Amino acid sequence: QVQLVESGGGLLQAGGSLRLSCALSGRTFSTATMAWFRQAPGKEREFVARIKWSAGTTYYAPSVKGRFTISRDNAKNTVYLQMNSLKPEDTAVYYCASRTGIIILGAMSPGDMDYWGKGTLVTVSS
Repeated sequence: QVQLVESGGGLLQAGGSLRLSCALSGRTFSTATMAWFRQAPGKEREFVARIKWSAGTTYYAPSVKGRFTISRDNAKNTVYLQMNSLKPEDTAVYYCASRTGIIILGAMSPGDMDYWGKGTLVTVSS
């Protein structure tokens, strides 16, 4: 059974940093593309960042590029999202998701993904 479990969310002030983790289990993710999405209250779920597990290549949404970094740890089977210079508009539930068997050159859509975690809440106060 495939499981993606996010952790690391919390409440912090604008300008702060936070690292989210997504622990993966139930299958090999060596051929997967992993992504982070987020959903703010009353808004649609939006793409944040993705990483191709095997090559380590990444892509970011313009709103987070230069502030967020996605990475993976093969030994720990974990994907991370390092978030710096956080802003109130970054407040959202952050979801980890995976997809295999597809090549995406840019942003991903929620409909592209096979598996999802349950999310972790990040609240940034001004």
